[in-house]
Amino acid sequence: MKTKGIIAEILSLPIEQRAMVADSILKSLSPPESEIDKKWAVVAKKRLSEITSGQVKTIPGEEVFRKIRK
Repeated sequence: MKTKGIIAEILSLPIEQRAMVADSILKSLSPPESEIDKKWAVVAKKRLSEITSGQVKTIPGEEVFRKIRK
């Protein structure tokens, strides 16, 4: 199968499956490093805790992009 055919087939998939394909391809280009992944997991858990506790206020994506466009 040619590259264009593969791309066309991927684009026909539902978004969740396209995301999985994209993630797999990106990981193949730059394999994850377990130590870095562990550090990111710690940061992500801390940020989630800050959000759920109300310590940090989230900003809706539409608002963020509106500010960027200005």
